[in-house]
Amino acid sequence: MSANPGAGQRGPATPPANPGVTPPAPTTPPAPSAPPRPVHRPRTETPAETTTRLRPVPAEPDPVLSWSAPMAPGGVPGGGRPATSTFGRPDTHSRLFARRTRAQVVAAAVCLVLGTGLIGGAVTGAWLADGPEGPGTRHAFAVAGDLWHEVPVDQLFPPTVQGRGAGPGEADRVWTRIAVAPDSGCEGAFDALLGRALAPVGCERLLRATYTDATQSHVTTVGLLFTEADAAGMEALARRFDRERLDRRSDLMPLPYGAKGTASEGFGPEQRASWAISVLTDAPVVVYAVSGWADGRAVDEPQPAEDAMRSGATTAPAQAGLGHEARGLADRFERALRQRAGTPTERPS
Repeated sequence: MSANPGAGQRGPATPPANPGVTPPAPTTPPAPSAPPRPVHRPRTETPAETTTRLRPVPAEPDPVLSWSAPMAPGGVPGGGRPATSTFGRPDTHSRLFARRTRAQVVAAAVCLVLGTGLIGGAVTGAWLADGPEGPGTRHAFAVAGDLWHEVPVDQLFPPTVQGRGAGPGEADRVWTRIAVAPDSGCEGAFDALLGRALAPVGCERLLRATYTDATQSHVTTVGLLFTEADAAGMEALARRFDRERLDRRSDLMPLPYGAKGTASEGFGPEQRASWAISVLTDAPVVVYAVSGWADGRAVDEPQPAEDAMRSGATTAPAQAGLGHEARGLADRFERALRQRAGTPTERPS
C-alpha cells in the first residue's frame, strides 16, 4: 500500500518521453505585486457626460462620417480630422472602422456623381426639348414680356442696324432710324381684319420705329406687338398663322408709320410694297415689318417678303429688294429680342 493516501485516486503517471532525462520541475509564477487591471470595455458616451476634459464628445452622428461634413481637399467628407483615442494613442479599432467607412464613402460618392450626372443630363434635355413648358423657356418668356418698359428705346430700336448679307444676292445692308412712334395700345394701329386676327392674344403694348436704307430710297416700319397671351396662346396663334397662311395675305398687311420731315413722310397704307410677320412662341411678341418706297409711290400689287425674295421673282417689290428690306429688319429685331430675353432655343427664321 502506498504511503500517500491519495495516490490510489490518481491515474498512473505518464512516463517521460525520454527515460534517461528527468523533466524539469514545474515553476510557480510569482505573485503579482498589484491586482490585475480590469479589461477595458468601451462604452457609449453621450454629450451629457462630463468627459470633455479628456476628449470632445462628438455630436450624433459623428460629423466625420456625415455627408454634411466639411470637404477636405480631394473631396472626401471629413478628411481633415484623424481618428485618435484618449490621450492621443492610435486607435486601431477606429482605423479599421475608418478604412471600411472610407471605402463606403468612396462608393457612395461614385454613385452620387453618376446619379447627379444622369439627373443633370435629363434635366438639361428637358430644359432644351420642352419648348414653352421648360423652366428656362418660361423664365425667358416672362422676361421678354417686360422688355417694352425696361429697355431704353435706343436699345430696342438702335439708331443704326447692320444687315450683313441681308440684301439681294447677300449684299450688305445698313438701316438708319428716322422715326419712333410713341408707345401705345393697338387701337387704330392695324387694319380691321388684321386686328381681329390678332385679338385672341390681346395687346399689352405696341412699339414702332421706321428705318431707311443707306440710299434713302426705301423705308421700312418695324413693329413689336407685346401681347397679353401665355405660351399656349402664342402657340395657338402661330399655328393658325401657319395653317391658314395669314402672314401672306395682302389684306392682313401691317400699317406703316410715317413721320413728317423725314423720308417716311409719304409712307402710308397705299405705299406698302412688302411685309413680314412672325408670331413668336418663346416670347409674348408679334414682330412685323412693312416696306415701301421713300418717294411715296403707290403699289398696286404688294408681295409678301418670302415671295419677293425668291430667285427669279419679277414683281416691282422683288426687283427693288423690298422683300429683303422687310424680312431682313424683322429677322434682326426678332433675334435681338430673343437675346435680351435669354431664350434658350431659337426657331429658325
